[in-house]
Amino acid sequence: MAESKAQEAAPEAEKEVRVDNAVDADEKLDHKLDEKAKVADYKADAIEAENAEHNMTVLQAVREYPMASFWAFVMSFTIIMESYDVFLCNNFLALGAFRAKYGQPVDDNPLNNVIVTKWQSALSVSGQLGALVGVCLAGSLTSWLGYRYATLTGLMLLNVFIFAFYYAESMPVIFAAQILEGIPWGIFIANAPAYCSEIVPIPLRAPCTQMLQMFWAIGSIIVGAVTYSYQGLDSPISYKMPIALQWMFPTPLAVLIFLAPESPWWLVRKGRLQEAEHAVGRLGRKSRLNAGETVAMMRRVVELEATAKAPSYVELFKGTDLYRTLIVCGVYAAQNLTGNLIANQAVYFFEQAGMSNKTAFAMGLITSALQMIFVMLSWILTTYLGRRTIYLWGSAINVIFLIALGIAGSVGRSNASNLAQASLGLIISVLFTLGPAPASWVIIGETSAIRLRPLTTGVGRAAYYIVEFPCIFLASWMLNPEGGNLAGRCGYVWAATGFVCYVLAYFFLPEMKHRSYREIDILFKRKVPARKWKETVVDIDDDE
Repeated sequence: MAESKAQEAAPEAEKEVRVDNAVDADEKLDHKLDEKAKVADYKADAIEAENAEHNMTVLQAVREYPMASFWAFVMSFTIIMESYDVFLCNNFLALGAFRAKYGQPVDDNPLNNVIVTKWQSALSVSGQLGALVGVCLAGSLTSWLGYRYATLTGLMLLNVFIFAFYYAESMPVIFAAQILEGIPWGIFIANAPAYCSEIVPIPLRAPCTQMLQMFWAIGSIIVGAVTYSYQGLDSPISYKMPIALQWMFPTPLAVLIFLAPESPWWLVRKGRLQEAEHAVGRLGRKSRLNAGETVAMMRRVVELEATAKAPSYVELFKGTDLYRTLIVCGVYAAQNLTGNLIANQAVYFFEQAGMSNKTAFAMGLITSALQMIFVMLSWILTTYLGRRTIYLWGSAINVIFLIALGIAGSVGRSNASNLAQASLGLIISVLFTLGPAPASWVIIGETSAIRLRPLTTGVGRAAYYIVEFPCIFLASWMLNPEGGNLAGRCGYVWAATGFVCYVLAYFFLPEMKHRSYREIDILFKRKVPARKWKETVVDIDDDE
């Protein structure tokens, strides 16, 4: 009897199991359909946001994202501090009171003391040595803390390190203080181009990242004006006051950076989508943009790049990311090989033309002011003509003028040749800030993958410093009467290195104008040749 009941119950149990399995299968199917529907909705939002950015004009972008432009301006302002101090130390070598305190005597007048060559060289590279450490730290620090808190850390450290410089009583202490100050500079220079390129829409990426070059020029103008004002004093105040004025930057900037929104791209990478929407809302006019669609666009790119691993420096040197890293490193390094050092030596050429030290100093200020104006002109050219176009044409024209400088220095010493060298030094200094220099900041901000951006910009700037160190010593040796004594003939050397940079850029530098970060990722993955980027079409539905 019990067996018959068990036999009757077995089919019923099997029916229940089949029903439960069918219910589970239906639930799984419904879940998959829901997931597909969510993905379809989020992709539709992403496409809508990307199309909206592509269709924006520059003026529309400014109207819809006014605060994005403002916060990019604030972050770019951090570059003034590196520019200020780099030029400050070089200017101190010409200050009589500074030489009297730290130099070696050559006669009975302490104002004629000379800073020995080894300390001149050490001061020229001390800040950059610290910045090299800073950029290496910046990538990991920013990936962990975000752009805001990494930059705040640098600003607070700089406030402390300025004390070491101000109270230094010997050259070794000044050297150490400059290395310490350089560490925050490295954080600023690594973060600024990445942050600026991430918080603005496509039409504003060029002008907002190019502000970095403008602020570099402003920093040199400020320090030039300050040291020019105090150079006539024979007391320690002539160099103490310019050092103390560094404190006017970090604290106000720290307050503004604290109030700034975090990069929404960084927040999306961390999976903090609600915070990313809030950040987007703070960057633009809420009445004119859909923050949810913008975050969907960012999420689409981040998931396109997603891997199971955390970002690491090793990834920068694998696959297509190696190509992207080499572009960033190459563009950074080329700044030292295509006219930048000539720009920094403009005052020397004015002195060689027979101008007094005071007049040459004033002409250096005028050069810096012209550089700032030409950077603003480059906003228009780079936005409408493209990054590759401006970079290549600017580099080619630079090479031509460098050869002309070499010829002017080869025809023998005369008043005419000296004036020609001074004029060409001025032209090269100014044109460098119209083409290669500002275009390179846009390229640096756009080239790297979103998930690796803090690391890539840090490594790229490290390449800049590694190339800069030998170039500084080479430039000093070439112009020193007791060294190479080449004067304007140094133009031949920089023309040669500039030509190599031009050829490499022609074959390997792609045009990223009007490209979204999704399109840039896809074009790199497809391994499209650099010269073909402009004509290659990427469908709005493509995900690779």
